[in-house]
Amino acid sequence: MTIQLMTDGGADIPKRIADSMDIISVPLYLHFKDQHYKAGETIDLETFHQKINETNELPRSAAPSPNDFYNAYKRIDSNTPIIMLSLSKGLSATYENARLAKNMLLEEEPNRKLEVINTKTASCGIGLLLHEAKIKMEQGHTYNQLIDHLHHRVEQTTTLFVLKTLENLVKGGRLDKVKGTIAKTLNIKVLMKASEEGTIEVADRVRGDKKSIRRFIEQIGEYTKDFENKVISMTHCNAEERATHVLEEIRKKYPFKDAYLTEMGPLIATYAGEGGLVISFLKD
Repeated sequence: MTIQLMTDGGADIPKRIADSMDIISVPLYLHFKDQHYKAGETIDLETFHQKINETNELPRSAAPSPNDFYNAYKRIDSNTPIIMLSLSKGLSATYENARLAKNMLLEEEPNRKLEVINTKTASCGIGLLLHEAKIKMEQGHTYNQLIDHLHHRVEQTTTLFVLKTLENLVKGGRLDKVKGTIAKTLNIKVLMKASEEGTIEVADRVRGDKKSIRRFIEQIGEYTKDFENKVISMTHCNAEERATHVLEEIRKKYPFKDAYLTEMGPLIATYAGEGGLVISFLKD
């Protein structure tokens, strides 16, 4: 059976997965003072970073509307079951809008098969769940089996962040300016994680970039001891060399079976800032 996988602009999809699967992504919106964009469609990453540097302004992000999702669903053959992997409900209205669109579609076509999953993660976390879906589809999982598997994997997905700068969090209104200034003065680096509800919470505070990376890597071993059958997924904000080095250090310490490395899309990069890293893997 063919199953159509969908996601949204909160996902960062590894090239290997994107190239081997037909994944439909519904973009989120980015609003600068002078212009509005669909992330990943009407603005690419290079232009996005250039615009932030030139204007010293961060865009406001907005979820796709229910109508955006409805139109995306309608383009898929009515006999093809759909699984929509949404950006965490705890971070955006995206999930609720995807569900509203599902209800709109089912009112018209009650026989459609459409599941909207709150991934409780973002960025490479959704990329990791798409990897899981790919593996299980290749193994011949039915639609219902795949839905059950993905709901189970959502609860196992661990997503950790380390930020090189708090500049974007301050600019984006996600961190008090005074706290941001103090942290900058003291060279404090913030490590964060996705909570069980899918919100973002502070996991640790460390002084200095090297120490923060050490702690970032060390945390992995607190969530899993079984690496040989697992994949780790990483995204970076305009910092490929830094990310490659950190991923090499991770794989020296923990023998993951495979790894994905991707640049963050504009949505996640808006808050992560230059040098920010995100990793996702399955906990035991």
